[in-house]
Amino acid sequence: MDIDVRGPRFGATVTTVVLAVVLITGSVWLLAWQTLAFALGAAGGVGRSPYGWLFRRYVRPRLGPPSEWEPPEPPRFAQAVGLVFAGVGLVGYGLGPGWLGLAATGAALAAAFLNAAFGYCLGCETYLLLRRVTVRAE
Repeated sequence: MDIDVRGPRFGATVTTVVLAVVLITGSVWLLAWQTLAFALGAAGGVGRSPYGWLFRRYVRPRLGPPSEWEPPEPPRFAQAVGLVFAGVGLVGYGLGPGWLGLAATGAALAAAFLNAAFGYCLGCETYLLLRRVTVRAE
């Protein structure tokens, strides 16, 4: 079942804010929260993430009907990629080296910002590229 394209973009906007605050404050706990949000989105799809729930409960009812839908697999893959970067960031912030936490969190922030500001989902595009390459290889 396809999903409303505005949901993942809303999630990317919240993620952008959360990761920016992590970079400003160095909060391991806030990064742990974001890692959990990514894990839930990767495991159950973006609709199962906390930001997906917020979108579905509070934002979508205030918007008109969606004009565009997308398959759930690319955003779910993007959540998994975000999970990897946030996990590496947690290791860097929690155990060191600190630059690793900054770099991994900064990379996740850059990807989330691209989606939030421009509607360009880097993880989704990577998913589609990998699908094209693996289908041709078979």
